[in-house]
Amino acid sequence: MDDAARGEELTKGSSHLIWPTVIAAIIATVGVAIYVVTEEKPPAATGQVVSVVSHLMHRDTSGVDANGVAMPKEHFDQVLVFAHVRLHNQSKQPLFVRQIMSNLTLADGIHTSYAAIPADYERIFVAYPELASLHGKPIVTDATIPAGETLEGDFVSAFRIDKSQWDGRKGLEFDISFRYLPDLKLTPTTPVSDR
Repeated sequence: MDDAARGEELTKGSSHLIWPTVIAAIIATVGVAIYVVTEEKPPAATGQVVSVVSHLMHRDTSGVDANGVAMPKEHFDQVLVFAHVRLHNQSKQPLFVRQIMSNLTLADGIHTSYAAIPADYERIFVAYPELASLHGKPIVTDATIPAGETLEGDFVSAFRIDKSQWDGRKGLEFDISFRYLPDLKLTPTTPVSDR
């Protein structure tokens, strides 16, 4: 016998393993696909950003601290971002809103601002009556959304940036944080209006 004949003896019968291996792989793939499709659950909450309005403010401090002592005046710019959102609980359990964050992407990275709690939201309109047209019903921190219900309301976040930084933004999104669940990320689908 020559060397070629010996090699043929070693490979005889190995073709019988290919077909069972292919069939087993197909059955396993179909089984995993069926499991994923039947066990996949929709997210507990969905949401929509109804509108976003920004308001640029330039402020100078009074030059007097809380005790009436003179101090240097400071100048600063800030952008107030007013958002109106709609959140829907599509689960069978109540959802508990923990906090809301606004994430602004600028050239130097992401800047995050927590939404003002309802009491601070109301104070903004007392301090700045010219913003009265932007007043709405605030979303309560620790709000509960019953199963199948929708929560709709407003919140405001503040960023210490100037107009050129705001105009050069690369993105804006909102994170709604729920207790015991992953955050819901919402991106505005309509343009941000400036006032």
